[in-house]
Amino acid sequence: MSLTKKLIGVTLGVGLASSMSYASAELEKVMKDRGLTEQDVVRAAKTYNPSGGRDEFVAFSSGGQSGQMMVYGIPSMRLLKYIGVFTPEPWQGYGFDEESKKVLRQGNIRGREINWGDTHHPGLSETKGEYDGKWLVINDKANPRVAVIDLADFETKQIVVNPVFKSEHGGSFFTPNSEYILEACQYAAPFDNEYHPIEEYKETYRGGITLWKFDPKIGRIQEKESFTLELPPYMQDLSDAGKNMSFGWGFTNSFNSEMYTGGIEVGLPPFEAGCSRNDTDFLHVYNWQKLAELAKDPKNVKIINDHKVIPMEVAVANDALFLIPEPKSPHGVDVSPDGKYIVVCGKLDTHTSVYDFEKIQKLIKNKEYAGKDPYGVPILDMKKSLHGQVELGLGPLHNQYSNVDGEIYTSLYVDSQIVKWNYKELKVLDKENVHYNVGHLMGMESETVTPQGKYIVSLNKLAIDRFQNVGPLHPQNHQLIDISGKTMDLLVDMPIPLGEPHNAVAIQAKRLHPHVRYEMGTNSRTGEIHEGKTLAGQERVERDGNKVKVYATLVRSHINPERITVNKGDEVTMYLTNLERAQDETHGFTVDHFNVHASLEPGKTVSIKFTADIEGVFPYYCTEFCSALHLEMMGYLMVKDPNKKYVSAQKLKMATMSPEQMKAEYDKTVSVNAATDAVIQSVVKFLKENNYDKHEVVKNLVVDALDQYGKIAEEKKKSDEAVAAGDMEKAILFENMIWQYMVKTADVGIRAKDALVRLIATPQSTEAVAGEKAFAEGGCNGCHVIGKVSSGPDLTGVLQRHEDGEKWVASFIQNPEKHFAEPYVKSMIDYFNLRMPNQNMSPEETKNIVEYLKWVETNANLF
Repeated sequence: MSLTKKLIGVTLGVGLASSMSYASAELEKVMKDRGLTEQDVVRAAKTYNPSGGRDEFVAFSSGGQSGQMMVYGIPSMRLLKYIGVFTPEPWQGYGFDEESKKVLRQGNIRGREINWGDTHHPGLSETKGEYDGKWLVINDKANPRVAVIDLADFETKQIVVNPVFKSEHGGSFFTPNSEYILEACQYAAPFDNEYHPIEEYKETYRGGITLWKFDPKIGRIQEKESFTLELPPYMQDLSDAGKNMSFGWGFTNSFNSEMYTGGIEVGLPPFEAGCSRNDTDFLHVYNWQKLAELAKDPKNVKIINDHKVIPMEVAVANDALFLIPEPKSPHGVDVSPDGKYIVVCGKLDTHTSVYDFEKIQKLIKNKEYAGKDPYGVPILDMKKSLHGQVELGLGPLHNQYSNVDGEIYTSLYVDSQIVKWNYKELKVLDKENVHYNVGHLMGMESETVTPQGKYIVSLNKLAIDRFQNVGPLHPQNHQLIDISGKTMDLLVDMPIPLGEPHNAVAIQAKRLHPHVRYEMGTNSRTGEIHEGKTLAGQERVERDGNKVKVYATLVRSHINPERITVNKGDEVTMYLTNLERAQDETHGFTVDHFNVHASLEPGKTVSIKFTADIEGVFPYYCTEFCSALHLEMMGYLMVKDPNKKYVSAQKLKMATMSPEQMKAEYDKTVSVNAATDAVIQSVVKFLKENNYDKHEVVKNLVVDALDQYGKIAEEKKKSDEAVAAGDMEKAILFENMIWQYMVKTADVGIRAKDALVRLIATPQSTEAVAGEKAFAEGGCNGCHVIGKVSSGPDLTGVLQRHEDGEKWVASFIQNPEKHFAEPYVKSMIDYFNLRMPNQNMSPEETKNIVEYLKWVETNANLF
């Protein structure tokens, strides 16, 4: 039997002969048409996720010059998300709403806005040396910064600027319990912000390691508790924190121990020649636990740019800093899972060196130094520090550990290969060609105390001929390699169409537990309830001089308010709350022409701010296709010039109307006013019958309402006089003025009625109070207004409309789809042209809402 038939047999099971025969024939036809081999099919099966399937691992990849991060699944290699970090990201509104702008602006440097970044090395938070799935950090090489991303919602929450570095590459690396984040300088430069000539390089230029104090409980860097270790002006590169037996120590490699500064413009050899002269460079070995204690004493630090710096001489005097020669121009340093071995690759040396931490500690304990560097830092003997060396190939760069004891994988940049070898036995085991020029490689939790093995991803710098030609700027290529067998097997290519994805880390998917929605009214960047939280019924526009605040809600399928009028020059702040509770019901929001955008996931509140500096009418709308009525989810911002006199379109219309048309327009306007007055009178009747004047708050509102209503008589007199004089145009204008006063009266009067209802209704039980809150926070009153028909039916008396009403209503709240075919529900759907969404209420919330509706029925006469 062919391998193809075996695959089908395994898939479909024994006894399904005819189905198996058909599937086998179909598969063989596909293979023939596409020119696939049986090995291709096996590889495809290893990476395939059926519809709705999940990956075992999640990868977080830097986005390089995009300043962002990418998230994809393994083994499917399906791209899942971009995360905005150092650059604006329009889809998520990052950099376009006020909350994310505050985070982005934390990255300003010396008062300058920096809106791009070069993300390089992501790091995952750890507990006891294992990934805990809580926090993710990433560095910016171009502008030395570190950002913190919360894995509860995959949003950037903090950006810190390194106050003394001018560039960096060696970040961001957590210590085993996320106590600190290591960030190494790249190109040496003065720590202060003053000019220093290059001729003073050795005297005034410095390298360094910043240890950012991290609070893993809240996921924030504590800048005041952080410090930098001053280092010689070698070019520091990557770092790793010790673990298990080497816990408390850090390791950072470097290049340019020659301290060469180039100068082709003055006739000197280029930098790349001068900085590669020595046979070895230096591995920095430092005791970060001891340094952290030293940094607490002011006498041990210098304050530079309001930041603590431990001078080299202090670190040396306290046996906290050492150097070890390492292979020329190293580009990676990686501590083994047990913490005993430190593997260093030198990209200009075919050898990879394995250092023994126990030997290093013995040399330090005995103060057995081979010498000191020009700055007085002790140098340990390389041979006495080594476990051994192994020749791997051309251009060794980076390493990743597997779950097999002693097994490690190393990238060869020049040879375009991944090497599998044993760092204990110093023996090469296997090689796999990749395409092309691999830089970093990513194993599954390879940098923890418990690597998972299974896969390696080769992060290749070049794609060349691997994908469809899309112009001179090619995608880069991440290649998935199966390492579960005796030899490596390259499974699939993944084009990366965003920046240079420099490095990536992978975590077991089961360790991640992100939210599916926010608590209602959450400011996602702080995790606290937003000052602008707005529930249905609380929508309003407030003005204070030329500052206008709009409190708005979004729920399928309307934005409330739908019309906003401001003056040209007003500063407008819009607070927007997504009232949805259903998973994945995101709404977007923008106002045309004003360069603002917000992404509102369920429960989230954001704000946008702009100056209405141009006159006109500007639609605003939901940018995320959220329902069948998505296109109808919109409104208008109208900006008028307060210094400009506008000619009424209605007046222009009336100028062309016949006397009969004018009389009809007058009668229509009077009829509308009469209907509005009937509403007002019903409210007045309710207020009087329930002794409103006994309640001071309500009484004050009634006074305000009557003040507006009292102005109507004078306008009515003018209207009647105009009718008597035969001037219907003027009469219509006076009737429109009456309508304006009536609307103002009704608005205040209804608020007075609502306030009175609260004061005279029967007291709510604790469950009813909770139910009303759930009713509001669930967005229910976006469609249902107690006491009247709105976008949905009035719910007063809803418990009496169905047999076993309480049970039916609870079932409808929990699973509305189950009831859509019922005649009553179908008639409501047809009438309102809406289906009730499932707002994912918990059983407890549902029970409380029913209690609230029972309270409504008890007080039905008040609504």
